[in-house]
Amino acid sequence: MLKALMFAVIASTALFTEALELKGNLTQGGMVIGKLPQASNIKLNERAIKRSKEGYFVFGFGRDAELSHTLSWQSQDGKKHSQPLLITKRDYDIDKITGVAKKYVSPPESVLKRIREEAQAVSKARQGDSDLLYFKETVYRPAKGRISGIYGSQRYFNGEPRRPHFGLDIANKTGEPVYAPVSGVVVFANSDLYYSGGTLIIDHGHGITSTYIHLSKLDVKAGDKVTTGDKIAEIGATGRVTGPHLDWRFNWFGERLDPALLMKETLANKAVKK
Repeated sequence: MLKALMFAVIASTALFTEALELKGNLTQGGMVIGKLPQASNIKLNERAIKRSKEGYFVFGFGRDAELSHTLSWQSQDGKKHSQPLLITKRDYDIDKITGVAKKYVSPPESVLKRIREEAQAVSKARQGDSDLLYFKETVYRPAKGRISGIYGSQRYFNGEPRRPHFGLDIANKTGEPVYAPVSGVVVFANSDLYYSGGTLIIDHGHGITSTYIHLSKLDVKAGDKVTTGDKIAEIGATGRVTGPHLDWRFNWFGERLDPALLMKETLANKAVKK
């Protein structure tokens, strides 16, 4: 956890090139919020980026992103501009987990179709490019508890290597409340996915979504608007787990971001008042 936060301090920056303003974490797993009051055709490398009418946009870097990038745009007078972005490389821990049920480490053939369909539904929920601007708000910690897993760690289940962990795990008792860390609109709600159990996905705008998994209870449904501090669910031990905890994730479309780099550790919402 300390290592991730240290990167946030080292990589956080504000750049001003002509009218360009960037604030965020220039590191693998980081999110960057930009503003260009008068611009069009904004791209990160060759990927087009939505810009709000106020000039705001957002993008992020995955766990293993390349370290050199280019942000480009066209100003109102038709001139083309570019800003090179160099991000920092991170080192990740090895996370060995034992006691995972065999059916979750090597699922039987009978559930593979279900797993593929669920993965497609989750991926689709993360592809929305709404006009919401909640990604500009402060992000708070969504639940109380011990940090039991961090972003980026390479996971081994019962000695077998698996995909890296893309979330921040907060361990606590089943039934403990989960609060919306930032406002948004619920775009996915399912109480029983094979791997992640009770799962919620909230849209914060421009491709930024947050995910909450292993939930024992969901208090919201798809289409619901949530405000920072609203109770949205309860911690559980559903899906592939060894104990009750919240697995909390952030995405920019398909890019996995690190919640620890976004989170304000001091809970200044309803979560600390209950």
